[in-house]
Amino acid sequence: MKKTITGLLLLCLVGPLAWAQTSKVQENLTLRSKILSSDRKYAIYLPADYETSDRSYPVLYLLHGGGDDQTGWVQFGEVKHIADKAIADGSATSMIIVMPDANTGVRGYFNDVRGKWRYEDFFFSEFMPYIEKTYRIKPEKRFRAIAGLSMGGGGTLMYTLRHPELFSSACALSASAGPVDIADAEVRLKRTMPDATPEEVKRYYETQNAVILVNNMPEEQKKAVRWYIDCGDDDFLFEMNSLLHIAMRKKEIPHEFRVRDGGHTWTYWRTALPTVLSFITDSFHQR
Repeated sequence: MKKTITGLLLLCLVGPLAWAQTSKVQENLTLRSKILSSDRKYAIYLPADYETSDRSYPVLYLLHGGGDDQTGWVQFGEVKHIADKAIADGSATSMIIVMPDANTGVRGYFNDVRGKWRYEDFFFSEFMPYIEKTYRIKPEKRFRAIAGLSMGGGGTLMYTLRHPELFSSACALSASAGPVDIADAEVRLKRTMPDATPEEVKRYYETQNAVILVNNMPEEQKKAVRWYIDCGDDDFLFEMNSLLHIAMRKKEIPHEFRVRDGGHTWTYWRTALPTVLSFITDSFHQR
């Protein structure tokens, strides 16, 4: 009799653990892009209660850096572990995290100056609508955020500066914020387009330099987005991030600017992600 009672007690204790909800990450999902004439991969983090609830969730678009793909934040950024912990301890709300691939075909998040590769058009016209139709995502700006590192930090800046009506918050980590000047723009563009004309170099510079976009920001957009910018003091991109901070201050655009000890490394970005999740949660909650 005692053995039976003990067994029942163990079953009662172990049962809930066995059926405990867990988050899920899928890292090799695809959709077909007409704009890019190819299948595009993405990864997604679904919070622990997604499969058992009927609710809709806020979303974070989390962009990888150059040389990585949609698996970067999963494999090296430990997004599942960090998001699970932040949600469990209450520093972040339960959310969906979407990680697109921008490293297949042509590397980068933007349209090229000749309009032959239109990744930015794909992102806004095909990718975001597909994601927000396929998953239970709240469609309002208030519940949509974007963040990224390095090349993805640049994507975060440009996407949000060009589409402030779509994102409640933007977090750029060690961002590739664009060419410093026209000479730098020419060097960068001619790496992939050796026959680029002076007009194309000028267009590239003016559309990919975050400081220029900030300086041209209309008055009514200054408080449209909550900004968080973070760059290590040993990062080779520190200069441009600092210039961006200065431009935002002069323009009186509210933003958080953080300089921490570190360089252009996954160690740095992993330690940044919990703060990013907390920052965008404040935007979702409108505290």
